[in-house]
Amino acid sequence: MSQVGNLTLDPNTPFFILGPCALESEDFAWEMARALKEIADRTGIQFIFKASYDKANRTSVDSFRGPGVKEGCRILGEIGRDLGVPVTTDIHTPAEAEIAAENIDILQVPAFLCRQTDLLEACANTGKPVNVKKGQFLAPWDVEPIVGKLKHFNCEQFYITERGTTFGYNNLVTDMRSLHWMRDMGVKVIFDATHSVQRPGGLGGTTGGDGELAPVLARAAVATGVDGVFMETHSNPEKAFSDGPNQIPLSEIEAVLIRLLAIHHAAHTP
Repeated sequence: MSQVGNLTLDPNTPFFILGPCALESEDFAWEMARALKEIADRTGIQFIFKASYDKANRTSVDSFRGPGVKEGCRILGEIGRDLGVPVTTDIHTPAEAEIAAENIDILQVPAFLCRQTDLLEACANTGKPVNVKKGQFLAPWDVEPIVGKLKHFNCEQFYITERGTTFGYNNLVTDMRSLHWMRDMGVKVIFDATHSVQRPGGLGGTTGGDGELAPVLARAAVATGVDGVFMETHSNPEKAFSDGPNQIPLSEIEAVLIRLLAIHHAAHTP
């Protein structure tokens, strides 16, 4: 059994990292977290709440970023403690890792930073679980040196997240074989359904995406076998401050989760 905050993860059932792409406001974060907690209670899923305090790699300099590390982690920490759910967010520098660790249960390393040794070391030094997004430029076996760094820095609990691989201009493709290959290496693997359907820079000044395909890829990933599933969701994706085209409408997420649980039981129950 692995522990994330106050949640003891059952290794026989995938956990779900759910939440909006960005911390658009404190009120919005609470609304989303409360709604998702109610859905988690009804469906019985293992739930971790996610939102980003700084969208540091936006396509345009004019794009919304967020409240910043201190304010964002305060908000997430209060949500986690009040609702009794673990929380996670992206960190971008070694200094941010130390600040975030005071309130955050899983530190997430963005895909573009997945090989930054100082950042991995800083995350490991917090003693918190670490989730590293696999870079869009890496083959599945290229995560082995990343795993080696985390082990070298005595990180006891970590995950690698598949989020698609660069495939031509403004497009990504997900090879479900990578999920099996990485797990076969002894790595705990999360599948990021919503970022895997991004079209980076596909709208010119912003990233586009095929959000309707996120549940489709999630179904394939769960059938293949994963330890967790990451899905961004929003009450109104068309008005989201970041990654709207990729996010699953909040009104649909419960049905998606019920189907994923059914697929997991059908595919992995002896």
